[in-house]
Amino acid sequence: FGIPILGTYIAVIGINIFGLILFSFLHIEKPSTQGNAQYSGRTRWEMVKDPKILAAMIIAMISYALMSLIMTSTPLAVVGCGYEKSDAADVVLAHVLAMYAPSFFTGHLIVRFGVKKIIGMGLVLLFCAGVTGISGFHLNNFFIALILVGLGWNFSFIGATTLLSHSHSPAERGKIQGLNDVVVFGGVTFASLASGALMNCSGGSATQGWQAVNLAMVPFLILAAAAIIWLRRHDTPHSGMKSQ
Repeated sequence: FGIPILGTYIAVIGINIFGLILFSFLHIEKPSTQGNAQYSGRTRWEMVKDPKILAAMIIAMISYALMSLIMTSTPLAVVGCGYEKSDAADVVLAHVLAMYAPSFFTGHLIVRFGVKKIIGMGLVLLFCAGVTGISGFHLNNFFIALILVGLGWNFSFIGATTLLSHSHSPAERGKIQGLNDVVVFGGVTFASLASGALMNCSGGSATQGWQAVNLAMVPFLILAAAAIIWLRRHDTPHSGMKSQ
């Protein structure tokens, strides 16, 4: 169209209009509240004090925020290191495929190995992505780092949301899911803003900015790992899912 990325935005508008049309044909009955009249569930504060719920929210927020932190800076870093815009697009494409393609079998892995092990694997992959990112500025480093970020996000975020869904009653679902969304996407918003700040305020070069972005992952990964360890110490055997 003669204007950079205009076609992308037009496609986004078209996809959302198409989705709106699809949803106009969707009929979902309102859930009955009669069975829950006697029990409205725990308060939000009571639920947040539950180790499983708190750990799940922390891990979901950190995994999604770190993914956003890295992905937001990637095109700037790739181009800033002297590569072409098409190279940046290929790196992001590989990242997106790594984010969503594993979803075909992530659930099976959770059932087989347990949700905590899958979350732990996701956090390890995110850590490896950070190590790869700061170890060099070759195009392969960007590809490998972003693929690892995608896989790490998939395992840790899906694992965390699975853990959350098994940690509350149906009567509590609306309250805790809403609170979880606020926490998760509040973290994503902060990470997106921080990503640009780290890229632009870390010495003035793309390489220094990219290193700062990757180093910023460390304290949050430590917090997420601490949440998993804390959860295992407070784990209860009556959960409906495999606990290991």
